[in-house]
Amino acid sequence: MKTMISLKLNQTKITLVLLLSAYLLSGCKISYKFTGASIPLEAKTISIAYFQNQAPLVNPLLSQNFSEGLRDFFERQVRLDMVERGGDLAFEGEITGYDLKPISVQADARSAMTRLTITVNVRYTNRFDAEADFEKSFSQFVEFDDEVNFASSEQELVDEILELLFDQIFNASVANW
Repeated sequence: MKTMISLKLNQTKITLVLLLSAYLLSGCKISYKFTGASIPLEAKTISIAYFQNQAPLVNPLLSQNFSEGLRDFFERQVRLDMVERGGDLAFEGEITGYDLKPISVQADARSAMTRLTITVNVRYTNRFDAEADFEKSFSQFVEFDDEVNFASSEQELVDEILELLFDQIFNASVANW
C-alpha cells in the first residue's frame, strides 16, 4: 500500500514538471536550433534579394554567385520557406567592393602576395523584431601567392571568400553573435 502511494506521488510530480515545462516553453518567442539560429517562432518565410555588383572592379559572375549562394546557405541553416520578396526575414543589398591589392613586395619591387577582398552592404529586416534590423558592411579576404595564376584560381578564391561572408552575415542576423 505504501509503495502504491509513493508511485502515485512520483507520477504526480512528473506530470506537474511536464505540464510546467510545456507551459513555460509555450511562452517562448524564440526558436533555437542546432545551427545556433534564434528565429522568432512566428517567422515562416525568408527572402534574399539579388545583390547588384556596384564594385569599381567587376567580376561578372559575382552578383549571381553571391545571391544564389546566400540563399543556399540560409536554406541549409534554417527551416523557413524561401520567397522572392517580403519574407518575414529579408535580406537585400549590394556588392560594394572587389579589390586586388599587393600585400608583400619582393626586393625587385614585384608583389609576392596579393589580397583579394570582397565587400557587401547588407540590409536585414526582421518583421517580428525591429531591434534586430540592421544595415552593415561585411568584408572578407583571402591572400594568395603571386606565383598562383589568378585567372585560373579566381573562382576558387571567390568561393572561399563567399563562404566566409555567408557565415558572417548569418551570425550577425539570426545567430545573434
